Amino acid sequence: MTLRSAAFGDHTLMPSDYSHDSGDLSPPLEWSPAPEQVVELALACEDPDAPSGTFAHWLLAGIDPVTTGLDAGELPTGAVLGRNDYGSEGYGGPKPPAGDDPHRYFFRLYGLAEPSGLRDGFTAEDLRAAVEDKIVAAGTLVGTYAR
Repeated sequence: MTLRSAAFGDHTLMPSDYSHDSGDLSPPLEWSPAPEQVVELALACEDPDAPSGTFAHWLLAGIDPVTTGLDAGELPTGAVLGRNDYGSEGYGGPKPPAGDDPHRYFFRLYGLAEPSGLRDGFTAEDLRAAVEDKIVAAGTLVGTYAR
């Protein structure tokens, strides 16, 4: 699946509108239709450049496989919210340390052949375990951000 955003291109700077400092508005995303065998979509946004190790910014599961995108700030009907590393459910935008080189934010979309079984409050580790051996399609978009 091809994952893209109208707000930024792959490996380009994300607008500050989608940062933690600007209120945690999730960026608009769109993707190509999922293959027929996909029964659920899951989405993760993680920063592998965080000083303390990979930082989860956004975790969603239970997305209807006919969905082909999300508007800025949109939560898909029926989606299950994971807990980001800020300690809350939903999207928590970029906030790298001031002066750091731009951090990379990996938005990953997974098309699953079986339901994930995830419930609200799941973690990035829970997501990785739940999608293992179930992924039949995937897409990645990388945004960058610096303060």
